[in-house]
Amino acid sequence: MKKNLARGFSATIFSIATAVLCLNDSTRAQPAPRSTAPITSPFTPLIAPLIAPPLKVAFVYVSPIGNAGWSYQHDLGRIAMQQALGDKVKTTVVESVSEGADSERVMRDLAQQGHQLIFATSFGYLEPALRVAAEFPDVKFEHAGGFKTSANLNIYNARYYEARYLAGMLAGQTSRSGTAGYVAGFAVPEVVQGINAFTLGMRAVNPKAQVKVLWLNTWFDPAREREAAQTLINQGADTLTNHSGSTAVAQTAEDNFKTKGTRVVSYQSDMRSVAPNAQLTAIVHRWGGYYTAVAQAVLNDTWKAQTVWGSMAQGFVALAPLASNVPGDVATQLKAKQRAIEAGSLQPFSGLLLDNEGKVRWKSGAMPDAEIAEMNWFVQGVVGSLPRP
Repeated sequence: MKKNLARGFSATIFSIATAVLCLNDSTRAQPAPRSTAPITSPFTPLIAPLIAPPLKVAFVYVSPIGNAGWSYQHDLGRIAMQQALGDKVKTTVVESVSEGADSERVMRDLAQQGHQLIFATSFGYLEPALRVAAEFPDVKFEHAGGFKTSANLNIYNARYYEARYLAGMLAGQTSRSGTAGYVAGFAVPEVVQGINAFTLGMRAVNPKAQVKVLWLNTWFDPAREREAAQTLINQGADTLTNHSGSTAVAQTAEDNFKTKGTRVVSYQSDMRSVAPNAQLTAIVHRWGGYYTAVAQAVLNDTWKAQTVWGSMAQGFVALAPLASNVPGDVATQLKAKQRAIEAGSLQPFSGLLLDNEGKVRWKSGAMPDAEIAEMNWFVQGVVGSLPRP
C-alpha cells in the first residue's frame, strides 16, 4: 500500500552513538567456529560484540563520487559513519548506477552478497528498491527522497527549501539585474520546492525579481548542465543556482565572472574550489549524523521503517560561509532569518501564495508538510513551466 511522504514525516532521528568500541588488531578476538549448539556462557553479553562480524552497509550512487556534488556529499556521510563506528561496520560503494533496471540489479546483487543495510541515494531508485526489499525482508533499505515505505524500507530527505529561501534572499540582495537562472534536474516536488523557496526569498527583498528555469531531465550530465547555465546567462541571469549533480553550473558562473559578473549559489557541496570568485554561498548537504544513527540502529536492532525529513536545525542542511564581499548588513539579516527558520518561527511557505498564473495556492498561515510534499506548481516570479507527463 502506498504511503505518501506527506502523511508520515517525522522529525525523530535515531540517536547517534556516543562511544565506539576500539580494538587493537593484535588483540582482537577471532570469530569462533560455527556451532549448532547455543552459547550459554554468562560472559556471552560481554564477548558478543567482539565476535560479531561487522554490519555490511552498501551505498548506491547515481553519479561518480568526484570531488563535489550529490554523490560526493552522500559519500562524505558514509565516511563519517565509518569513522564513527569503526570496525562495527564495513561499507561498499557502487558509483554511476543508472535509475531503473540497472539499479535493481545492483541492489539485488548487494543483498545476495550479504549486505544488511543498503542506502539507495537517488530518487529513481525507489521502485527498484521496493522490489528488491520485498525479496530480502531481512535487509534494511534506506531511500533518499522517496514517497513510499515498506516493512524494511525507510525514506529520508532534508528540507533543502529552508536553505534555498535564505540563498534566494542573498541573491535578491546582490543581483544587479534581479534575474536568476535555475538549472533543474527533474520536476519532482523536492526540486519544485527549491525553485519556489529560492524565488520567494529573492522576492522578499526584491518584489520584482524573477527566476528563469531550464529543465535537464537528468540528474547528472555536466555538458548539458553547463549548456543550460550558459543559456540562462545569455538570457540575462546574473545569478545562477541548480538542482543537478555536478560542478558544471558553478564552473560556468566562474567562467563568466570576469566578463559578466556572474554569481552562483552552489548546491549540495561548497564549491569555492571551483568558483572562488563567483560563489556567493552554497547549500550543503550533511548526511554523516543520520547515516551513523541508522547504522547504529540496525546494530542495536532498533531500526524501523519511517519517513524522515531533516531540517537545518537538525543539521541535515546548511549554508556554506558567505563570500567575503557580501555586505555585512546582508550577512546579519541572513543570520537572523536562519535563526528564525531553525527556531520554527519562520516557514518559507507562509502567507498568501499565488502561482505564476495568478491563482491563489495558499491563503494564510504556514503551509503544512502535506501540501509542501506534493508541491507541483510555481510561485509568482518563476519564469517557466513544469513539464507534463
